[in-house]
Amino acid sequence: MKIGFFGLGNMGGPMAANLARAGHEITGYDVAGTTAEGVTSVASAKEAASGQDVVITMLPNGKILRDVYDEIVAYGTKDALFVDCSTVDVESAQYAHAKAKANGLASVDAPVSGGVTGAAAGTLTFMAGGEDDAFQRAAPLFEIMGQKAVHCGTAGAGQSAKICNNMILGISMIGVCEAFSLADKLGLDRQKMFDVVSTSSGFCWSLNNYCPAPGVGPKSPADNDYKPGFAAELMLKDLMLSQAAADATNAATPLGAAATAFYQAFVEHGGRGKDFSAVLPRLSEMKRGDQP
Repeated sequence: MKIGFFGLGNMGGPMAANLARAGHEITGYDVAGTTAEGVTSVASAKEAASGQDVVITMLPNGKILRDVYDEIVAYGTKDALFVDCSTVDVESAQYAHAKAKANGLASVDAPVSGGVTGAAAGTLTFMAGGEDDAFQRAAPLFEIMGQKAVHCGTAGAGQSAKICNNMILGISMIGVCEAFSLADKLGLDRQKMFDVVSTSSGFCWSLNNYCPAPGVGPKSPADNDYKPGFAAELMLKDLMLSQAAADATNAATPLGAAATAFYQAFVEHGGRGKDFSAVLPRLSEMKRGDQP
């Protein structure tokens, strides 16, 4: 297929490269001038969107997504499929769907989970919202870029699933880091701690797959000086989206709110540019009652 890809950053670049390796003709556009292997870069949004079977966007936030869709839907070939893989607020996802529909385009919101490593390896999970026929058309591309795709419901449902998932992730990572910090102060060996909890009721992805303690469990950013696989500021962004959604729906999320406040303080006080699991060394420095 002919595919226009907007946003060739840490996530979008490897996703576009995987599509190119699979034999698709990829035209890429990135305002920062970033390129990706096998992707033909162009100098304008019009060039990237015109004449394509599919247009994929991977953008930083809802405002940028709205602005880009305001520009590019007019260039879309009739019945082309627009797939947005950004993580944004539900309202912006629904706005993009409406703009696409008004211009005779099929659309799917399909944020991803799996981080930079998953993007490079083609093992992302896609959470999709939109009409079933649009999802079915996008499914072969999801199979190239990821290992699983779930059709979560109508327009915006993919974003709803993503922010709920990442609220769990943020809460659980703080819990795992607090437990390691407490274990340290109790004199418990970190490896022994992992051996017990990873096969007990404390089992969770944040511990078993992404352990925040260096040298313990599978390789993770903790083993690379907390260089980000998923940056703390991106976790904060997703937690803030979850709390905006909770406000809009009058949902009680006390731990989600606490995790948001924690990451807000962490990002503002040295956490920016570090992996979201770097809260462990920060907690290790703190005493009871200290603020992150």
